[in-house]
Amino acid sequence: MEDLVNLIATNQSASDISDKIKEILYAKSAEKINEVTPYVSASMFGQEVDEEDYEDDDEEDYDDDEDDEDEEY
Repeated sequence: MEDLVNLIATNQSASDISDKIKEILYAKSAEKINEVTPYVSASMFGQEVDEEDYEDDDEEDYDDDEDDEDEEY
């Protein structure tokens, strides 16, 4: 995130800033997909899925995101 702020502060090109935003969003998306993949594959092949673990992980990620936003300001 600091890299993005630096790009904006140094008046880099709009395409560079856009590319950095895309990079950040893709990284966050990939992280979420990797977290969910075991649960999806287990449910697709008829294995038991521990719903409580999935819900706890999701809540922890949400809390971490809120903490990150507070630290930036």
